[in-house]
Amino acid sequence: MDREAITAEDAVRSPSRITHRAATVSLLTLDTAAWCAGFLGAAWTRYEFELTAARGARALGVALACAALYALLTFARSRLYGRYPIGSAGDARGLAVTVGIAAVVTLGGVLSWADRPVPAATPLVGGTVALVLMAAGRGLWRAHADRHRPRSAGHAERCLVYGVDAASERLVRVLLDDPDSNYRPVGLLDDAPDSRGLRLEGLRVLGGREQVGAVIRGTQARTVIFSMSCADAELLRDVRARTLEAGAAFKVLPPVRDLLDRPVAATDVRDLQLTDLLGRAQRVAELTVERGGLAGRRVLVTGAGGSIGSELCRQIARCEPDELMMLDRDESALHALQMSLHGRALLDGPELILADIRDAEGIARVIADRQPDVVFHAAALKHLTMLQRHPGEAIMTNIWGTLNVLEACRDVAQFVNISTDKAANPTSVLGYSKRITERLTAHQAQQRGGAYLSVRFGNVLSSRGSVLTAFQSQIRAGVPITVTHPDVTRYFMTVQEAVHLVLQAATIGRGGEALVLDMGEPVRIADVARRLAAEADHPVDIVYTGLRTGEKLHEHLFGADESDARPLHPLISHVPVPPLDPDEVRGLDPYADPDELIKRMAAFCETVGSALPALPGQR
Repeated sequence: MDREAITAEDAVRSPSRITHRAATVSLLTLDTAAWCAGFLGAAWTRYEFELTAARGARALGVALACAALYALLTFARSRLYGRYPIGSAGDARGLAVTVGIAAVVTLGGVLSWADRPVPAATPLVGGTVALVLMAAGRGLWRAHADRHRPRSAGHAERCLVYGVDAASERLVRVLLDDPDSNYRPVGLLDDAPDSRGLRLEGLRVLGGREQVGAVIRGTQARTVIFSMSCADAELLRDVRARTLEAGAAFKVLPPVRDLLDRPVAATDVRDLQLTDLLGRAQRVAELTVERGGLAGRRVLVTGAGGSIGSELCRQIARCEPDELMMLDRDESALHALQMSLHGRALLDGPELILADIRDAEGIARVIADRQPDVVFHAAALKHLTMLQRHPGEAIMTNIWGTLNVLEACRDVAQFVNISTDKAANPTSVLGYSKRITERLTAHQAQQRGGAYLSVRFGNVLSSRGSVLTAFQSQIRAGVPITVTHPDVTRYFMTVQEAVHLVLQAATIGRGGEALVLDMGEPVRIADVARRLAAEADHPVDIVYTGLRTGEKLHEHLFGADESDARPLHPLISHVPVPPLDPDEVRGLDPYADPDELIKRMAAFCETVGSALPALPGQR
């Protein structure tokens, strides 16, 4: 297990609360004594246990010189003892490297002398013995500090931690060390056979899922904290059910990916969310993102204030771009985004761009002035039923707006268009408009030869206006949950998954195609409604309203003329998209009769499989 989660201050703390300077002096004394003992021992054995005073003095002198060199190297590497927690893996690595360098340099010095003061093997053997003695001393120091460090307060709630991994190990240490923690671990749970009997920070693994109830009763634990990095949704639901049946509360520790930028804290323990129960976390963990692809580049995100756009900005910011430009027409959304990124929102930075993609001249001016290298186009209208009643708005924003951005990006190397699974075999205005944007993007790729592509995914959980958000609002309002049809299914993604796919597209996507994530099995909306109703603190009814115009009973990921090809990643499909000349959509009249307008949009989505261009490697 990784023991480096504790701070250096915690590591060097002793019962007498010695200062860091005193700890440094103590370690220097220990290390010097180890070098002397190592060299004297090496010389003593080399001379077959007949070490004269003269030989011993020479060995001691070389040992002190080597110890001085070691101390200089140590201070040069870390300026002070304590770069790593004492006894940690990092401390051990640094110790081994520094001792090795000091021993080799000393050996070189000894070999350069005509009259060697000590045998040639002494620096190597003595250095090895010194390393063992120093490591042993640090181990004892660490054990002593661990025994006497302050533990969680007696009033803290007794809890069990389910899962034995790096994240849960750090959590246990934090909960034990924090006197203000609300939880005090009393045992561990894990299903892995090789974890049985394992001890972690003095706590033993007491069983797996089958023993949850018995262990809760035996330890009198009042809470089970589930480490999300260790399991799928089925196990999560099973452990939760057993925990609640035993009368204990159920909490979770978020997935490791959510904790990468900071240490685990007691405040990370949270209540279960529906996204956890739907089991999306394990799939996003399998997607590796090459963040270096955006490092040092100028990146523009349209629709930056939306659910997808804002998460894109947060993750792109971690990739160390040369500049991140965030464009939206909603000033309040930009305010909230800047607040989430920087903890302040003065709205005075050049990174925020207030503009509307429906303004062709304004967008062209922005892109010409800011000269982005990569553009992520997330701006769009997305509510299916609303667009079905107002198809002209879909044309002006989704189609013409995308075309405005595409035409302004003449010198942009990469363009990623955010699409939807409703663009596969579309039956709604939303689907038609997004399919047309895929084709327009493919046309630009064909004309310019750049990496202009689309990304297609399903419903994003907890995004603004999503079915999950709507259901939760209805429960809070005390009204029935409305579901269109008892058998309707949809593909769901977390916002993190959606953004991972978009970032992947910038790395592995090829011009003129759409990337589709393997989203697993579709989820029955009625099941989501029932789970939410079961979590509510009051009875909740479910009412079926019937499918609305343009809605499908089941969504598709691929069109009738599309195949599932995964040449570069086992979770991402590459679909060729037939190009569409922009002049064909410029003739649309957004103020024409809605029914006629919808028919014209549908006609642009009727393609013939033989007309599809071949992707690279498929010719």
